[in-house]
Amino acid sequence: MAIALVTGGSRGIGRATALALATQGFTVAINYHHNIQAATEVVAAITEQGGRAFSLRADISDESQVMAMFGAIDRQGEPLTALVNNAGILFEQSTIETLTAERINRVMATNVTGYFLCCREAVKRMAHRHGGQGGAIVNVSSAAARLGSPGEYVDYAASKGAIDTLTTGLSLEVAAQGIRVNGVRPGFIYTQMHASGGEPERVDRVKSALPMQRGGQPEEVAQAIVWLLSDNASYVTGSFLELAGGK
Repeated sequence: MAIALVTGGSRGIGRATALALATQGFTVAINYHHNIQAATEVVAAITEQGGRAFSLRADISDESQVMAMFGAIDRQGEPLTALVNNAGILFEQSTIETLTAERINRVMATNVTGYFLCCREAVKRMAHRHGGQGGAIVNVSSAAARLGSPGEYVDYAASKGAIDTLTTGLSLEVAAQGIRVNGVRPGFIYTQMHASGGEPERVDRVKSALPMQRGGQPEEVAQAIVWLLSDNASYVTGSFLELAGGK
């Protein structure tokens, strides 16, 4: 068996992805930052279905914690062949006039630096030049990278734009090492993240303006991620799947 690491795997898109990957035969490493109860519940749900999973606490913006997390994965004795960079944060909706350096730096530390660190450690384990068997990485970006989130959270949108550039560049850097790197851009998905932005019902407010006239479910994003990680996408790298109801 092989290990798939899902950062931010205790809720929302991460949780749905962890559950889906377990059905594909992966041992799923579920990263969480604060909510140990939610992570434990995901592990239990996978175990009850006959799968294998374990949880790992780490703040992905902290380099030492990221390295410790990957060290714990190494000790499992199975190769890491899949990474889903999903952990991310946003703060309450605001215009740029009220943004502070502290807020901007916190968003970038988790949403950008954290992704870089996890990609770095994954490549060290997957790349042929390091004795790895190859693998696949999916970076969870956002439709906000294209739309900009004006008047809501341009800092978050900018962080996701950086992830799109990381995805493109890294896909070219490691293609010959047996590693595929792709991205998904979800938008208007029913997750708890909207509460962090100060508007839990945001999807319902905007769904009538979407071409598909509805919000999306975490499971719909998870299935796209699973496909990108699978052998069915073996010739796909440097690509992005849009999951925003046509917006």
